[in-house]
Amino acid sequence: MSATLLLPSLYPAAQTEDIRISGDGEVLTSIDLFCGAGGITEGFRQAGYRCLYANDIDGWAIKTFQLNHNGVWAECKPIEEVDASHVRRMLKLKKGELSVLVGGPPCQGFSINAPERFLEDPRNALFRHYLRFLDEFQPKAILFENVPGMLSLANGHIFEQIVLELRRHGYHITTKILFAAHYGVPQERWRVVILGSRRPPAPDPPYPTHYAMARAKFRGGRTMVFHVTDHEKEQLPRAVTVSEAIGDLPRLRMGEGDELIEYTKPPLSSYAKLMRNGDRHTYNHFASVLAPQNVLRLKYIKPGGSWRDIPHSLLPKGMQRARRSDHTKRYGRLRADGLAATIMTKCDPHWGPVFLPDQDRALTVREAARIQSFPE
Repeated sequence: MSATLLLPSLYPAAQTEDIRISGDGEVLTSIDLFCGAGGITEGFRQAGYRCLYANDIDGWAIKTFQLNHNGVWAECKPIEEVDASHVRRMLKLKKGELSVLVGGPPCQGFSINAPERFLEDPRNALFRHYLRFLDEFQPKAILFENVPGMLSLANGHIFEQIVLELRRHGYHITTKILFAAHYGVPQERWRVVILGSRRPPAPDPPYPTHYAMARAKFRGGRTMVFHVTDHEKEQLPRAVTVSEAIGDLPRLRMGEGDELIEYTKPPLSSYAKLMRNGDRHTYNHFASVLAPQNVLRLKYIKPGGSWRDIPHSLLPKGMQRARRSDHTKRYGRLRADGLAATIMTKCDPHWGPVFLPDQDRALTVREAARIQSFPE
């Protein structure tokens, strides 16, 4: 494998079962720690990598992973209980043979006055176990991802210590904050991505494939984010919009839908076509019933609007005390021609814009998955 890591684009490629071969004639392989439902592994699979092992503590996430990545050893087990050397022996890999180790363990512990004790903090146990796998497998490349908020922890000392530890373990490192919409994914989602290679030079982060604008209102937003120029605006395709992403999904009223539902119209964009995978049906497309007070509030919210459109008397008590500049996305309605906000664990209007532009309901699970570029 070359020193430049072949990153799967955040914009989904056509489905393929082809396995890529490195310049050294080896099959490209991966291990996914803290794998969740398998989103990162899906990106690497589409880029031609074969995942050998995945781990997560969430049982439902592992079941979903196994359903979509048949044949991968996906283990539901606390990472601290996993013997990395046993995993390597079972996979019959020599140290240095693995192509890439991916993962994003949370790192919340810190010690400003004694950074050398960073790994001793129990809150950093998960990162310590990531390093344990790194030492055992010595992969050719690594991908580490996390939320931009980690750059602010302990005034940046956490992030600096993570990069230092990865370099101490023999990797040439590059860091970047990537914006999902720059890669054709229709949401305002930012992620810190650390790429590393055992051979110099450090891997290059993928340059934007789409033109999109958003304010990076966090530490590192000026220096670590790709800033697309006006010239590139003319050269790159524009960002995929909410309507292009989900507009072909069957329209529903609250309480309607099913776990398996047939399409009623063709895809409205190349993005939607890729998401469909050629399927005639879609899945998990059921519109939950909103609480009566939210149904009433929804009537006042225009596309692109938020809680500030709702009459004061109808707001939750806590929101009645909020300043107009606070919580600007709560109870938001999406714009058909805009980007979605970052999709969170559940589509709760109290925490973000989850109301559809042209239907009086919240996003379904399928619509939320589509916006994140999960194929059907």
